[in-house]
Amino acid sequence: MTSQTGMTSRRRRGFPQGRAVAPVALVALRDLLGDERCNPTLKRRDLLIEHLHAIQDAHGYLSLVELRALASYMNLPMAAVYETATFYAHFDVVHDHQAPPPATTIRVCDSLSCQLAGASALQQALEERVDPDGVRIIRAPCMGRCNHAPVAEVGHHHVLYATADGVEAVVDTGHFHPEAIVWQRLTAYQQAGGFQLLAQCRSGQVSVDALSTLLEQSQLRGLGGAGFPTFKKWQAVRQGAGPRYCVINADEGEPGTFKDRFYLEKAPHQFLEGALVSAWAVDAERLYIYLRDEYPGLHRVLHEAIAELEEAKLVQPGLIVMRRGAGAYICGEESALIESLEGKPGKPRHRPPYVAQQGLFNRPTLVNNVETVYWIPRIWKKGAAWFAEHGRNGRSGLRSFSVSGRVNKPGVYLAPAGITLRELIDEYCGGMAEGHTLAAYLPGGASGGILPASKADIPLDFDTLHAHGCFIGSAAIIVLSEYDNLQAVATNLLAFFADESCGQCTPCRVGTEKMLSLLESERWDVQALTRLAQVMQDASICGLGQAAPNPVLGLLKDFRPALAQQQVIVSDAVEGGAP
Repeated sequence: MTSQTGMTSRRRRGFPQGRAVAPVALVALRDLLGDERCNPTLKRRDLLIEHLHAIQDAHGYLSLVELRALASYMNLPMAAVYETATFYAHFDVVHDHQAPPPATTIRVCDSLSCQLAGASALQQALEERVDPDGVRIIRAPCMGRCNHAPVAEVGHHHVLYATADGVEAVVDTGHFHPEAIVWQRLTAYQQAGGFQLLAQCRSGQVSVDALSTLLEQSQLRGLGGAGFPTFKKWQAVRQGAGPRYCVINADEGEPGTFKDRFYLEKAPHQFLEGALVSAWAVDAERLYIYLRDEYPGLHRVLHEAIAELEEAKLVQPGLIVMRRGAGAYICGEESALIESLEGKPGKPRHRPPYVAQQGLFNRPTLVNNVETVYWIPRIWKKGAAWFAEHGRNGRSGLRSFSVSGRVNKPGVYLAPAGITLRELIDEYCGGMAEGHTLAAYLPGGASGGILPASKADIPLDFDTLHAHGCFIGSAAIIVLSEYDNLQAVATNLLAFFADESCGQCTPCRVGTEKMLSLLESERWDVQALTRLAQVMQDASICGLGQAAPNPVLGLLKDFRPALAQQQVIVSDAVEGGAP
């Protein structure tokens, strides 16, 4: 279009592109979150997931109207808010043309331990009995209560050893709050000598070098899976220029793992002292605790415990920051956890740089597991030799095993490092469940691989299982018997990985789905499975894609006769070639 002056003019829109923000929604958001115009800190990007939780908790879902208002509130692109909200399983995003979900949601755990205990039958029974207009039933990954399988969650209330009648009773009563937890209060912990180490660290009576030497002598390693020596992590982070941060990974989403929940419920202040000492050791400006959303009762416990510390003047308000996960297994990977803490989708970063060099807010960051820091006050009190002198079969230290599946007494057991599965079952778990004989076991949860009963005498510890294609990881032991269908086991594990893949890299995103489809066939093509596994292990960005094939490779290596008895044909022939 040309004007009288000969200049080309452009049409201008009378309104901005995209959907307009509803003023009423923005007002409601300010009532819920606070007025960002008066408190600009509410607009920080790292608070995005916390704000999404607040909206989800208040309304039961996230409408696009609310997401648009939140984007305006935080001065973020709508695309960034939407991408983050849709990444996490515990956020229900409802589009403009969709109806909100029912008021009540029942989640039925479909992890391997719960499947062995009848979770599929439980879900089917519930679907036949409840009114779908008022109650939604969905499958959910491991809830960290594998010793009480099967498990269902109604709202935020977990039903242990769940039955259809029991779940219905909870729905009828409307008791959807987290179960009560009896925990050791600050006064009781101090009377037992608690927080003496932290006081001595702050006063200069205990130096960083002296405590690092103690941990080196104790051989304390990261107990979340990787097993990296704790004192070396401290050294790596201290080499970076400040400011530094300390992050505690309490997002134990590995199927079969529940030891961190056990220790947090048992002695939260011992954990907090260990975490604060770790933050002191690297001179961290702030300590972040990232707790999985499946532990709602512990959210309340830790908030109250932190408040006790602040009231007692043991920590300054704001030094410890609680953050809530939102249902993403991938956030157990340390760089994905950092991304989530920054208010983003939890997608692993390419490395280097490592988080010790460039972590939270691009600063040097110490990331430790709950159980790792839990032991620090105890080791200081009892000495390095007390911890290191435990062990069997040439190993050293103590390990906390989460045991579930076909044993008489599932639970968390503190046992010598290097104990064998056979010893663990006989000495701690009361033997196999009645009528069951040991057939196989997962030594490190879904990602740790699978071993036959003939290998039940291998020491369970870091570095001892690699020769067998397995690793101990977080020491999540799932025990299988001759009654368990191995194809169902394999498909359960691969379905978990396919669902939890962040989708960032093709080898993992496509590889897990393809491997699952191959496993669902009655004929397993060995060459296709092994080639696919190799690509996933070599090219995936993080440990999820790299470890997902482990149980499949273990089945192909050690379980072909058992698979044949269960009507699975394992074929080595190239498709179209000679048999």
